[in-house]
Amino acid sequence: MDIKAPDLGVDSAEVSEIMVAVGDVIEKDDNIVLLESDKASVEVPSSAAGKVTKISVAVGDQVSEGMVLIELESAEVSDDADDNAEEVTDAEQADESTEDAAEEDTDVEESAADASEGASTTHALPDIGVDEAQVAEIMVSVGDTVSADESILLIESDKASVEVPAPEAGVVEKILVNAGDTVANGQDFIVIKAAGSSNAKPKADTAKKADKPAPKAGDKPQPAPTGEPKQAPAPTSTAASTDKKLTEAQVNEKLADVYAGPAVRKLARQLGVDITQVNGSALNDRILKEDLFAHVKNRLTTQQAAPAAQSAVSSGLPKLPDMSKTEIWGETETQDLSRLQKVSIPQLNYNTLLPQVTQFDLSDITETEKLRGELKGGMKAEGVGLTILAFIVKATAYALTQHPRFNSHLSDDNTQVILRKSVNMGIAVATDDGLVVPVIKNAQDKGIKQIAIEIGELAGKARDKKLTTKDMQGASFTISSQGILGGTAFTPLVNWPQVGILGASEATMQPVWDAAKQTFEPRLMLPLSLSYDHRVINGADAAVFTRYVATLLADPRRILL
Repeated sequence: MDIKAPDLGVDSAEVSEIMVAVGDVIEKDDNIVLLESDKASVEVPSSAAGKVTKISVAVGDQVSEGMVLIELESAEVSDDADDNAEEVTDAEQADESTEDAAEEDTDVEESAADASEGASTTHALPDIGVDEAQVAEIMVSVGDTVSADESILLIESDKASVEVPAPEAGVVEKILVNAGDTVANGQDFIVIKAAGSSNAKPKADTAKKADKPAPKAGDKPQPAPTGEPKQAPAPTSTAASTDKKLTEAQVNEKLADVYAGPAVRKLARQLGVDITQVNGSALNDRILKEDLFAHVKNRLTTQQAAPAAQSAVSSGLPKLPDMSKTEIWGETETQDLSRLQKVSIPQLNYNTLLPQVTQFDLSDITETEKLRGELKGGMKAEGVGLTILAFIVKATAYALTQHPRFNSHLSDDNTQVILRKSVNMGIAVATDDGLVVPVIKNAQDKGIKQIAIEIGELAGKARDKKLTTKDMQGASFTISSQGILGGTAFTPLVNWPQVGILGASEATMQPVWDAAKQTFEPRLMLPLSLSYDHRVINGADAAVFTRYVATLLADPRRILL
């Protein structure tokens, strides 16, 4: 018996996970594959029970409706009943399609009339593939400007997680559903004022509400919303207190960044895991059940190994004193941190657990700067900005290949060093919202020109807020350059789980003693600051590495040797 892909709601989707193996005995409605498109992730159930004899697809394949997914050796086959059911279903779908087409024609005419009058439009949910589903996240707020096809709502059933796109561009005037509500096909969910339209009361789509189909006999009833938050509280009392203070919009904003299916989200809630803190290992950084289990195991292991340190990170600093007494503290003003700053704080807190030391040095880049001056004119004509940072990245990447311990991670049990075979160089970029660290992959294999091109592209994407998750993952070492901002040196923070970070301050002209000429010579000196995890790196090794980088920067020709 062939088990085929059902109507996916899209032309094709990608196989993200195969949930069965040849030889497995499965029941009807057991999930067999996980399919993903740009807008939805769907767990496909088996339409029959039996033994899996063949798997016809592989992870990464593109499948469409009707394609064979697996083959079963079924104990019971009721083809006649199935055929009759399909005939009845097809007839019902044909009738419903006719009615839907008539409704859509009416909607088009009403929308055109509203547009001409400048009125707001009430939009109904499209076909979500099931009779009912639950609103998991609301991705927009009243007053937001949305573009057509922008994801505005995430709804979940037992089998699918679907992002509902905006039906038109405009301003959100009203949201008609709440997180936790159970919704059905054709239900009104949002009021949008089209771009450029005048103010008007949103029209009520009473016809659609009256014609909303009742649940069919035999359908699995959906649980009523309980009003409980979708995200389970963290284990500590402090985290629970913080969660209570989060507004619904903030919770929705956090959950919108998570890429996981409904079954995984449900398991996270059952385990009491904050799913926003879990790293995904599947395609497109999707979170699997195994990732949840690994996260829980890691948390338990860490708490047992260092309960005191973990408690310090969880509790943080003492509470601020009461600053409402203006006679003592004076007038105060509260400003919200940017979202980027908020999500960076947990990562920065890891530094309280690292025995970090900083090694300082100077590099004579006089000749390198002359070379850069000769090259930058030609590269500028090609649209490439050649900065000293490109030379620093190249020299550091080469140095890391010669000193691989600096391009490594310490294992969780503190017994092994995990050496990285490639140099993925993180580049700290300052933006209006805070510091971001995009990554240049395989920097050891790239020339200075290519590195300069990628630095420019990543910096531009950072300033325009267009960096993707892929752009910012996988770094094995980081460089933080303060450019021409001033200062003589600083102590950069190691970005765990990396073991080192190199800081570069503003280069200045300084007198350097020339023993051969018995005089001081003006030289352009670049301050370097290497911070490192002392559990992995010894002080002597850090001094040697920093001096080696300084030597390469003084004469980049050494890299060619």
